[in-house]
Amino acid sequence: MEKMPYRSEVHDAAPRVAPRAMREPAETTVSTDWRIGLPVLQGKRVTLREMRTSDATSLFAMLTTEEVARFISPPPSTVEGFERFIAWALRQRLAGSYACFAVTLEGTDTAIGIFQLRELEPGFGTAEWGFAIGSPYWGTGVFQEGAELMATFAFDVVGVHRLEARAAVRNGRGNGALLKFGAVQEGVLRKSFLKNGEYIDQMRWTILKEEWRQAKVVWSERLH
Repeated sequence: MEKMPYRSEVHDAAPRVAPRAMREPAETTVSTDWRIGLPVLQGKRVTLREMRTSDATSLFAMLTTEEVARFISPPPSTVEGFERFIAWALRQRLAGSYACFAVTLEGTDTAIGIFQLRELEPGFGTAEWGFAIGSPYWGTGVFQEGAELMATFAFDVVGVHRLEARAAVRNGRGNGALLKFGAVQEGVLRKSFLKNGEYIDQMRWTILKEEWRQAKVVWSERLH
């Protein structure tokens, strides 16, 4: 999701203090409805959880570096901008159109990146997902484990049938990660992403629910 649904020039005008129903959830989410509060997704090393206002500082440090921001929509340019983004994400989750998880590692609660999911049609039959992870954690397996958690959430909890992702043709690392994950390249979206005043081509990758279920069976067999 290189073109993020959040646009600071549009959404930063929203109130800084959200209504009571939209404020951050408690540390432990007890609701089974992801719209009320995102579940905590626990892997072996990686945990995905709801973003908190306190994550703004670490996300600003991780996601505004040149190498990370190179192929995504411009991230918020200040810590306060990330605080507004987090508040916006909570409102969108409550509306049932968007979910954004902070990525943390075993032994620490510091956010090192995000995974996000947004509906492309009413009811989330088709959805788009994306990710941004701090460059110190590239090549460490964080993406693979986080992507598995996110796909399971999308298909088994939200009820997505078709999961799409976009990556700039020039983004070799991002395209390689999606290929390794098992996504299928469907084609090239010509001049579909405006970055630094230039329209660039993107690849579109997809995973279907039945393909994901089969992949989980294969991975389980390999582990045994």
